[in-house]
Amino acid sequence: MLKKFNQKITEGFLFTDQYQLSMAQLFYKNGLHDITAQFDHFFRKYPDYGSHKAGYCIYAGLEWLVDWMQNTRITKQDVSFLKKHKNAKGKNLFQDDFLKWLLKNGNFDSVNLKAISEGRAVHPYEPLTVVTAPLAIAQILETPLLNQLNYQTLIATKAARLKEISRGNVVIEFGARRAQDRGAIAGVRGALIGGVDFTSNVGVSHLFKKSPKGTHAHSMVQLFLSLGYSELDAFEAFADLYPDDCILLVDTIDTLKSGIPNAIKVFEKLIKKGHRPIGIRLDSGDLAFLSIKAAKMLKDAKLDDIKIVLSNELHELSIWQIISQIVTEAPKDGLDSDKIINRLIFGVGTNLITSLGCPALGGVYKLVSIQNKSIWNGTLKISDNLEKSTLPGNKQIYRLYDNFGKATADLICLADEKLNSFKNFILHHPVEKNIIRRIEKKELSKSEPLLNYVLKEGKVCYHFPTLDRLREVRNKDLEHLHEGVKRLINPHQYHVSASEKLIRYRQKLTERIKGRYQSNQ
Repeated sequence: MLKKFNQKITEGFLFTDQYQLSMAQLFYKNGLHDITAQFDHFFRKYPDYGSHKAGYCIYAGLEWLVDWMQNTRITKQDVSFLKKHKNAKGKNLFQDDFLKWLLKNGNFDSVNLKAISEGRAVHPYEPLTVVTAPLAIAQILETPLLNQLNYQTLIATKAARLKEISRGNVVIEFGARRAQDRGAIAGVRGALIGGVDFTSNVGVSHLFKKSPKGTHAHSMVQLFLSLGYSELDAFEAFADLYPDDCILLVDTIDTLKSGIPNAIKVFEKLIKKGHRPIGIRLDSGDLAFLSIKAAKMLKDAKLDDIKIVLSNELHELSIWQIISQIVTEAPKDGLDSDKIINRLIFGVGTNLITSLGCPALGGVYKLVSIQNKSIWNGTLKISDNLEKSTLPGNKQIYRLYDNFGKATADLICLADEKLNSFKNFILHHPVEKNIIRRIEKKELSKSEPLLNYVLKEGKVCYHFPTLDRLREVRNKDLEHLHEGVKRLINPHQYHVSASEKLIRYRQKLTERIKGRYQSNQ
């Protein structure tokens, strides 16, 4: 009972930061809580893994965020908990009138939400998610929104890069044992959207109607050996029970001298009985070298279609190295490198589910506009660090495609701008001054708006695609990216730009704010 109660507290409406509630009370006490406000969610930098870097991200997490919002509202238990919060002098931090208001209004039924569709390739500075809601509620929403969208986007991006470098081969997510607690669940969803084909996680596989994948543990062979049996006995026991799902882990004793020869014996017996074994798994050693040697041994045994599953701390560069080494060395053994590569399956665990090298996306949630007496006024964060400047106002994003069908730029405009009125396009860097690109209309084949309504007054007005459809969307977007943008190392910089009207609006707003500040000095 205690565990259930704690989950309601920790994963419900109070899944937010303290300062969000402190700010909500301040807004309430000053009569500002019901002012309609707009916040943009965006990130400033692609994931940088140290030795390699992303040139795009894959947006994910939206459906689960909306589901949480639809099913979350403050409870009397939550309010009772907040009543116990004390300030530095031991008095109640949250006052009764605010808590009474929060108990009545503590839900997301008033939220309008626009977003880019999940599975799309996205880039820095462009608003991925736009929240329009009463100020206090929009403020409280910041933490759960960032938590859910940033993480799934981070993992979807990593998965997409793994799938790309794997030449389209099957990739299996193996990370539940190494993930940060329940992050394994949301992480699998991000990974599947990003391109992973299967997961070893049984519960999530059931949720998405996919077959969970796995082999067997080293402990099985160790157990049989400790009881006086052989590795071959262990393999045969596994094959007898799972004759049509047989993948044998061959590196417990000696991969080349024991594991693969014993696996071949078992496979030959299965085939004679009318079964079709799936493959072997290599989990240690020089995986490229062992893959080549395994392929040679399997070929000699006329088992050319047996898959070779590779695991053990794989990541983008290690997979690239394995494939490159096979291309170079397999012909020396008289083998067709493509035939070996095409039978590889990659099991990726820790490095995917933790996004090793870049464990956080760094997405932010910034106030960009408020409505005062039916008039929308842009708001702006001004910083000496230009990178932290924001783009004010209500906006739309258009993806521009060149005459070869490739995405050439994402243009952030004010929402009332009409692209068909543009004679040509003058694109400004979102934060760096004097970086301008010009595109003539004749250089473009089409433009596409990216932001769509998802919630209107708290009600879903959007059809969430199936997982398979999200994967198709991702594939299509990646096909439309130039190859240089998808490079593992030093990717080409994709153009994210602001319209001339938006830049002028920001300049005007900046001058107004600075002028007001100086006049008060």
